[in-house]
Amino acid sequence: MVSISVVIPAKNEAGNIEKLLDGIDGALTADGQDYEVIVVDDGSDDETPAVVQARMTKRPRLRLIRHDRSGGQSAAVHSGVLAARGALVCTLDGDGQNPPSELPKLYAPLLAPGSDAIGLVAGQRVGRQDTLSKKLASRFANGLRGWALRDGTRDTGCGLKAFRRDAFLRLPFFNHMHRYLPALFARDGWQIAHVDVAHQARGAGRSNYNNLQRGFVGAIDLLGVMWLLRRRKRAVPGEAARPAGKE
Repeated sequence: MVSISVVIPAKNEAGNIEKLLDGIDGALTADGQDYEVIVVDDGSDDETPAVVQARMTKRPRLRLIRHDRSGGQSAAVHSGVLAARGALVCTLDGDGQNPPSELPKLYAPLLAPGSDAIGLVAGQRVGRQDTLSKKLASRFANGLRGWALRDGTRDTGCGLKAFRRDAFLRLPFFNHMHRYLPALFARDGWQIAHVDVAHQARGAGRSNYNNLQRGFVGAIDLLGVMWLLRRRKRAVPGEAARPAGKE
């Protein structure tokens, strides 16, 4: 039995993935959780799959899913959640910038008594270890998104998140949806919790995105999410609407 599934989208992270996996094992084992780790290789052309496969021979909690081509971070997360066995899913980036030691802070609100209304716990980075240009671009994008969507989240780009698997799979899937999870969960009536998390410098390799790419697709995505929010289902089925004999 698995209570928590950790999903890692990864592309060309051979220099980071093993240290990241060590950190996850250490954090969740110390916290006494029954967990699994799913690495979703998003079309890497380096040794990322080989590093994970070599580790799998000694780590039965570890699984590998491979995309035959790069589909992007949202596609990788979606594939991982579909394969997950746990009722709760945690995500973090494969570049090692999200400290695994922060994971217990993410899933704790979902395990607390009376937490049934919480669907998503979103990490919000403090002390970001990124270039100035990336931090400024992120600040602008988050400000614009927050103004347009009123999602109450200052940092949706943080890869550290925890959520209910069944609720995630009911969300509309589209490319880059991982940047809009607070708004999408709230659209379905879930409460959103926020946790401040640490951030660290990338250990090896380089980012798969640049500010221009993020800005162009972000503008189109934002309009699409605004459309989805305006057309959400507002009626909630009552007891009388349920088929007889069904709970």
